[in-house]
Amino acid sequence: MSGHSHDHAGSGAGQRGKLIIVFAITFAVMVAEIVGALLTGSLALLADAGHMFTDSAGLLIALIAASLALKPATLKRTWGYKRAEIIAAAFQAALLLGVGGFVIVEGIRRFFEPPEIAGSTMLWFGVIGLAGNAVGLIVLASGRNHNFNMKAAFLEVLNDALGSVAVIVAAIVIALTGWVQADAVVSLLIGVLIIPRTLKLLRDTVNVLMENAPAGLDLGDVRDHILALPHVIDVHDLHASLVGSGTPVLSAHVTVEDGCMTDGHAATILADLQRCVAEHFDVSVEHSTFQIEPASHRDQESIHH
Repeated sequence: MSGHSHDHAGSGAGQRGKLIIVFAITFAVMVAEIVGALLTGSLALLADAGHMFTDSAGLLIALIAASLALKPATLKRTWGYKRAEIIAAAFQAALLLGVGGFVIVEGIRRFFEPPEIAGSTMLWFGVIGLAGNAVGLIVLASGRNHNFNMKAAFLEVLNDALGSVAVIVAAIVIALTGWVQADAVVSLLIGVLIIPRTLKLLRDTVNVLMENAPAGLDLGDVRDHILALPHVIDVHDLHASLVGSGTPVLSAHVTVEDGCMTDGHAATILADLQRCVAEHFDVSVEHSTFQIEPASHRDQESIHH
């Protein structure tokens, strides 16, 4: 279809620039927390630095995927590397799930075996971490819904911010009351916040990898719309999936009256079909492929999906 502009390169370059900035901030905060843990012996800071290390790795994966997504399509890779950001987001979700599980297990252990914690030092490094995470969240906020990859990166930084808040809250409680189990309680709360978001991201990416129909696109409604078009008799082998976030594709075999193949109606029906899936649904499908078949051809097809 003509008249549609794809500015994926410019958009992708902008997302990659944001990821570079946030990766640099996250890595710097991680190094600072490691230094702080070594100087003070704080296990809480060391654990948070471990979270930051995992998230830095996730952001590095996102950065690599964003760079690959800028590569053009070829005859061998007809969609380029659009699927790379989905695979990267799935890896990030798995990493985040591991972090969430670690936080819960470690939080339970620390509740019964609380370590010695330097509350005042924790507070300062918690503030440093939160400040860095806040900058990262601001950088990523406008692009977090651009694709799964950016959403995963945003969740990585949000996870870090929650970790910094936990360090600050625990440090204040410990400094004021001496109740060192506050560190464990806050860690458990963080785990409860991390896991549901991570499971949703993992579900969304698995749905894409399984080539399920895009969320918001009801193929029953699509079938009904196609069957309502003039001269259309049947539709079969109807499939829809996502190559990458923002790139839904759809294909179908559409049976029409025999006369449409000779009287010029086939071209009109094809245009109507493309317009229908591009304009009539909440999910606009601009990459559609339709095989127009005469009614007399139906008996010759041996396999229907």
